[in-house]
Amino acid sequence: MNPSDSIRTRSLVVIGTVLVIAALRASYPVTMPVAIAALAIAAAWPVKLWLGRWLPEWLSYLGTIVLLLAVLAAFVAAVYFSVAQIVQAFAENGGRLAHAWRPVESWLAQWGLSFNAVQGHRRLIAFGQSLLGNTYTILVYLGFIVLLVIFGLPQVPASRSKIQAELSARNRHELIEAVDAIAGKIRGYIAVTTATSILTGVVCAAWALATGLDLALVWGALNFLLNYIPIIGNAAGTVLPVLYAAIQFQNWTMPAIVFAGFAVIQIGVSNFLYPFLQGRSMALSPFAVVVALAVWTWIWGIAGALIAIPLTVTLTVICGHFPATRWIAVLVSGKTAHRSD
Repeated sequence: MNPSDSIRTRSLVVIGTVLVIAALRASYPVTMPVAIAALAIAAAWPVKLWLGRWLPEWLSYLGTIVLLLAVLAAFVAAVYFSVAQIVQAFAENGGRLAHAWRPVESWLAQWGLSFNAVQGHRRLIAFGQSLLGNTYTILVYLGFIVLLVIFGLPQVPASRSKIQAELSARNRHELIEAVDAIAGKIRGYIAVTTATSILTGVVCAAWALATGLDLALVWGALNFLLNYIPIIGNAAGTVLPVLYAAIQFQNWTMPAIVFAGFAVIQIGVSNFLYPFLQGRSMALSPFAVVVALAVWTWIWGIAGALIAIPLTVTLTVICGHFPATRWIAVLVSGKTAHRSD
C-alpha cells in the first residue's frame, strides 16, 4: 500500500469513527437499551442452559427471564433507596455542612483556593433530585430493555444456526469464536464485579457502623452500586460519606477516620482483589479505562458509564480478530506486548 492509500484509509477510519459516535449519541433512546439488553442476554444465557437440563425449553426461558426481572428490580430499588436517603439527609443538613466546611474554606484561602460549600451542596441536591424526578423515564427505558431481553433470549440458538448456515467454515469459526469470547468476558466481568461490589458494600456498611456513622446501610448500598463504575464510582463512594461525617460529627477528626477506612476498602478491593479475581480476561490499561469511561459517559450518560468497560472489551475483542485493527486491541490492553523474532 502506497503512502497516499494509507493516508486515505486512516482518514476514512477517523471519519467513520466520528460518524458512528455521532450516530450513537443521536440514537441513544434505541441503541443504549439494545446494548444493555445484549449484555443481559450474554450474562443470563448460562442460567438458561442450566435450567434447561431439568425443565422444558419454554419453562427454562421463563425462569431465566423471571430471574433477570428479579435482579433488575432489586438493583433499581437499591438505587432509588440510596439516592432518596442521601438527598433527604443532605437537604436537611445544609446549614451544618456549611458550618463544618468553614475551617476548610479558611485553609484553602491561605493557598489562594476557594470552594463554595453551599453551592456544591445545592448542586449535589439538584443532581439527586433530578435522578429521582426521572424515575418514570428510567422505568420506560427499563421496560424497553426487558422487552428486548424477552424477545431476544429465544433468538440466540436461531441466530447461531443462521450464522452456521450462511457463512463459510472459516468465517463461521472466527465469528462464533469472537462472539463466544465476548460473551465469556462479559459474564466474567459481571460475576467478578458483582462479587466485589457486594464485598465492598458489606465492608463499607460495617465500617460505618464501627465508626458510629449514621445511614450505615445507605453507605453500604451506595458503595455496592457505585463499584460498577470504576474510578469515578470509587471516589464518589468515599467522598459522600465523608461529607456526611462532617455534618454529623461537626469536626474533621472523625471524617478523617471515616475517609481512611473507606479509602483502604476501595483501594484494597479495586487495586488488589478485583484484578486478582478478574485475571487477564478483562485486561485494560488504566489509561484505557479512564478514556472509556469518559467517552461512553459522554455518549450515553450514566448508562454509558455503567457499561463502559464491557463495551470497550467487546470492541477490543472484535479489533483483535482483524489484522488491520489488532494494534488497537494491543494498545488498550493492560498486557505487555512481546515481539517474536
